[in-house]
Amino acid sequence: MILSRLKHYFAITWVAFRRLGERRITLILSFTIGILSGLAGVILKSTLHWLRTQISKVVPMDTTNLLYFGLPAIGILLSVIFVRYLIRDNIGHGVTRVLYAISRQGSRIRPHNMFSSIIGSVLTIGFGGSVGAEAPVVYTGSAIGSNVGSFFRMNYRTRTLLIGCGAAGAIASIFKAPIAGIVFTLEVLMLDLTTASIVPLLIAAAAASSVSYFLMGPEVVFDYEVVRPFVLQHIPWFLLLGIFCGFVSLYFTRTVYGIEKRFKGYTRSPYKKWVVGSAILGVLIFLFPPLFGEGYDVLQSLLDGNSSYIFHNSPFYEFQSNYWLLVASLLLIIALKAVAAAVTNGAGGVGGIFAPSLFIGGIAGFLVANVINRWGVANVSESNFALVGMAGTMSGVMHAPFMAIFLIAEITGGYKLFVPLMLTSTIAYLTILYFEPHSIYTKRLAQRGELITHHKDKAVLTLLSVGKVIETDFITVEPTELLRSLVKKVSLSRRNIFPVVTPDGKFLGVVLLDDIRPIMFNTELYEKVKVQEIMSLPPEVISINEPMDSVLNKFEESKAWNLPVIDGDKYMGFVSKSKIFSVYRNLLIEFSEE
Repeated sequence: MILSRLKHYFAITWVAFRRLGERRITLILSFTIGILSGLAGVILKSTLHWLRTQISKVVPMDTTNLLYFGLPAIGILLSVIFVRYLIRDNIGHGVTRVLYAISRQGSRIRPHNMFSSIIGSVLTIGFGGSVGAEAPVVYTGSAIGSNVGSFFRMNYRTRTLLIGCGAAGAIASIFKAPIAGIVFTLEVLMLDLTTASIVPLLIAAAAASSVSYFLMGPEVVFDYEVVRPFVLQHIPWFLLLGIFCGFVSLYFTRTVYGIEKRFKGYTRSPYKKWVVGSAILGVLIFLFPPLFGEGYDVLQSLLDGNSSYIFHNSPFYEFQSNYWLLVASLLLIIALKAVAAAVTNGAGGVGGIFAPSLFIGGIAGFLVANVINRWGVANVSESNFALVGMAGTMSGVMHAPFMAIFLIAEITGGYKLFVPLMLTSTIAYLTILYFEPHSIYTKRLAQRGELITHHKDKAVLTLLSVGKVIETDFITVEPTELLRSLVKKVSLSRRNIFPVVTPDGKFLGVVLLDDIRPIMFNTELYEKVKVQEIMSLPPEVISINEPMDSVLNKFEESKAWNLPVIDGDKYMGFVSKSKIFSVYRNLLIEFSEE
């Protein structure tokens, strides 16, 4: 009785809720998602802080010791076990996987991602993995948005917007930076800036940052006050910093991508990857302790003007007064942070490159300012340059100059440096753009043709797949069949193409009705002519996983109206121009609706 009443009340509530209209429902859901993603950010930061506190009680972090070598390995091993035996899904590269879900999975993300990325990143980073927690929490917030949208049966366009709300809320929560959260969604996740999207994003970001302020206080990520304001005469040096950050970003992107690619093809055994990656990471952290964890404490020390902190717990501590050793150490830390981040993920850890890009940017900015001051070229603020360098490198690595500008300004209160932030971020972005057209997040997807963009035509093509337009109502024939059998199948078919397929499904060619019309009524040939004698090869064939832009190019070049689809060498069906245009038109209408 009670259960039936609950079902009745739920049904009434559901009907009333749906009557509110899609726009009002979206606003309500965006607020809910903002609260939930804000809580996710708070839980992640609080859990990380608690775990580090517990570890510091057991492991003395204030002296040089070999435990630096083993701690990250423990965290990565726990992450490997958690992912392999409990989750059984790939939860790495959070932002890339969000983009893939938008492009290829109908904006649907599996429910476990609402918590699994947080657990994996806490285990990895809490024990010293050299990655950041921002991408996992973005994945978490996006998963919350996707699953809330799916629960309320929202369409693809609205689910995508709710994913953006979750991502904006996650960034707003973890950094207390609502504007940066919104710009991240528009710039990195490439959501369209429309009147229908901006209000839900604003609501989600404001709700998430409010949750973070309420539960964690007003403290920002970096405690910094701009003492030396921007000086017009320093513009050339900020431009120089932008170029340097652009090349640092290029190095970081290619190094991380290359090392992770090698780890992926190294071996199928996750434990071999763990052993190799953990060994490399342990050595790097032992030699250069600033590579331990996210590195925000190092950045804070540079903003405070305490450059000697980079030698804290280092084997080179006694040489910290040597200027050339300082410069060499800074350069090595920039170079090795990319390696450390890549091997952390390659070994099985869970984390992102958000924090590493901030880290190397801060080091790069401090290094440039230190060299300028040392050689008496100018007298610039090393702290300001470290701050601006964070924005420059983030802009280059993520191809997101607006997000970098607003994030750094918000998390440090550094709005007095808005002009140099704009200059350095823009120059860094233009520098890397010359060499790398895609960010570290989109590079893999773009190479596979799976990247959705702001361009609606291209976005719809990305959403299209061969599987959505394939037609399978073609009657197949075998190569050894006689003309009599073929003619009988012609009479049963509504198509004028007959794929020639072996008994085990291998595609050989096609028989066109126009080719057999001159002989199909000559009964004398019925028992003499075999299909293999009259079949022909199609002008092109399409792979079942081929990107739609490649498919359209084949239609354009071959002038064909129908092309066969194969999986390896197995026949799957046909794709026709008319079916592609029909599905494309329907998707474009749905995608473009306000």
